[in-house]
Amino acid sequence: MEIVVLKFGGTSVGTIEKIKKVAEIISIYRKKKYKVIVVSSAMSGVTNELVKKSRQISENFSEAEYDSLVSSGEQVSCSLIAGRLIHKGFKSRSWLAWQIPILTKGIHKNSRIYQINKKKIIQYLNQGGIPVITGFQGINEKDRLTTIGRGGSDASAIMLAKFFNAKRCIIYTDVEGVYTTDPNKLKKAKKIKVISYEEMLEMASLGAKVMQPVSIQDARLNRIDIEVKSSFINKPGTTITKRSNIINNKIITGISSTHNDAKVTLVGVKDKPGVAATIFKPLSKNLINVDMVVQNISPNGKETDLTFTIKSEDLSKTQKILKENTSINYRKLLFEKGVSKISIIGVGMITTPGVTYRMFQTLANKKINIQVISTSEIKISVLINKKNSKEALAALHKEFKLDK
Repeated sequence: MEIVVLKFGGTSVGTIEKIKKVAEIISIYRKKKYKVIVVSSAMSGVTNELVKKSRQISENFSEAEYDSLVSSGEQVSCSLIAGRLIHKGFKSRSWLAWQIPILTKGIHKNSRIYQINKKKIIQYLNQGGIPVITGFQGINEKDRLTTIGRGGSDASAIMLAKFFNAKRCIIYTDVEGVYTTDPNKLKKAKKIKVISYEEMLEMASLGAKVMQPVSIQDARLNRIDIEVKSSFINKPGTTITKRSNIINNKIITGISSTHNDAKVTLVGVKDKPGVAATIFKPLSKNLINVDMVVQNISPNGKETDLTFTIKSEDLSKTQKILKENTSINYRKLLFEKGVSKISIIGVGMITTPGVTYRMFQTLANKKINIQVISTSEIKISVLINKKNSKEALAALHKEFKLDK
């Protein structure tokens, strides 16, 4: 019998009725003669409530205790799923990370799984059992519970699929799959049948909330094919796989947009070696993620204007850090909210000339001004005024025939 890993997200186990539905889905795979390993997130909203409680206790709540606290949410959902499976006549039980064990390395709140002891689970599967395993967590070398970042249950499922050599790894969520763009922003968005790891990684990094970027990276490194599908509607989902498995005649696979960006510009920075590092080092130390970066050198080569983007919620902290940084000299400091990043993603642009022109001309035809440009091998991102983002999204979606 082949092994299948089924992961259920927080919305899929958000209520007792939904958990009963999850048990029905699991039973279907058992009837198809699969050995089933189940991974579950906490019920939707539970982790946020636990985080809130930790902040009420202390502004500097222990990170080790934070992991112990928030990991309890998965214990509840796994117990409920196992209980329902037992009710339906199956042999099942919940497994906590330390009982297997799932071993992690790294800091609390953001560890990574590096080893899973298979012996107990294999034995249980061979006895006809359905193990329901807590996602999002493991234990470190000190036997302390660790968590692997928000959304980490996806990574748990992927690593379980790797270590148990699973035939399939299916991520059940509240959407039918991955779409060409956010269907809440554009009604003409279409479900993507197959997408490459690289494209999905870019889309996840740029704001697509179907999966966390670290989970996609784990799948890519370990060559684990993933199917993303809805736990509420019985329809085919989206398969995430390697490029060579995909036959696609579309140049662009998807378009993403963000709406919580801010632009920072340092005008007249004294240009000298190491100045950029001097600017960005304190931001990095304060865990402020810098995204798009553009530098313009003055004709005399002595000054530069440096522009970069950050999340809007980091703006006040960034202002304070830059103003207190006496190691840099500049003439003016400019800040702007109300900007949006629009990105087109697709491996097809590697071999297709003219994609950049088509994107820029499409925006020009709509009289949408581009403020900042950033590119990679399979992505072109532009920063525009937030008020134009919906129109830009629709125009680009049509230009690259994603609505067909």
